Amino acid sequence: MKIERLSQDKIRIFLTFDDLLERGIQKDDMWREIPKVHELFSEMMEQAHTELGFDASGPLAVEIFGLPAQGMVVIVTRGKSNGQHSEGTDADEDGEDDVYEMEVTLEQSDVMMYAFRDFENVISVCHQLRNAGLSEGGRLYSYKGNWILEFEPLDPAEAGPSKTLATIALLAEYGDATSVTTAVLEEYGKTIIAADAVSEICTHFNP
Repeated sequence: MKIERLSQDKIRIFLTFDDLLERGIQKDDMWREIPKVHELFSEMMEQAHTELGFDASGPLAVEIFGLPAQGMVVIVTRGKSNGQHSEGTDADEDGEDDVYEMEVTLEQSDVMMYAFRDFENVISVCHQLRNAGLSEGGRLYSYKGNWILEFEPLDPAEAGPSKTLATIALLAEYGDATSVTTAVLEEYGKTIIAADAVSEICTHFNP
């Protein structure tokens, strides 16, 4: 579980599938109201408080994004509590009765996003993807000292699940799945190649 602060009132949490399995939670469970999911959320808020000093009291807007073969991204935004939580002492006396006032938004994303520390790894994986006939598309960004390759979901009618898994396997061999979103990359990163990144890199760089 990785937690980072986006602003004073907003944090981002990246959950791998291993994080979910360790807690007996399946990916589809995040779309359900079950005790294990509430326990996971409480654990995330406790860790956010310990690591970042993030106070989860009051109303929270929670956005959950499912990512293919990577895990899930949870964005938590703290709203104005209007002082209501200061009077509610019962929940403070018994932690098990803590209830978060949440507005949850669930979204599923099939975008594949991988980070690479060295550009040589980007070159290598691009040649591997093209030689295997998996992809010649993609976008390349620079963000916080890393190179980020982003791929839109493959057309199931043309690719099928096996091609998607093969693409992910190659990307994971050279890089690491990242929880950064396209919106963050476009706002805070730098677009290096806006389209057909694999083809462009293979054309200009030898493996």
